[in-house]
Amino acid sequence: MSRESRRQAFGQSIARLQQATSAAAATLMKIMVDPSAPASVRVRAADSIFKHSARAVEIEDIEARVSELERAAETAKQHTLR
Repeated sequence: MSRESRRQAFGQSIARLQQATSAAAATLMKIMVDPSAPASVRVRAADSIFKHSARAVEIEDIEARVSELERAAETAKQHTLR
């Protein structure tokens, strides 16, 4: 299998996983609020939701900072070329 074929196969796998995130989140939330689930399982589901949510906020913050740095670099580049 060529490198490009492996890359395409990997990309397809990642896309499938991303499509499943909604169902995964729903599963975690159902477990978290299920009174018949053991408390330890509900706590793990809640903890997982907190951790993933915090990570998502961190990623959004990093993306915003990178975008701002890219804009600043482009502005500086344009001023240098003048």
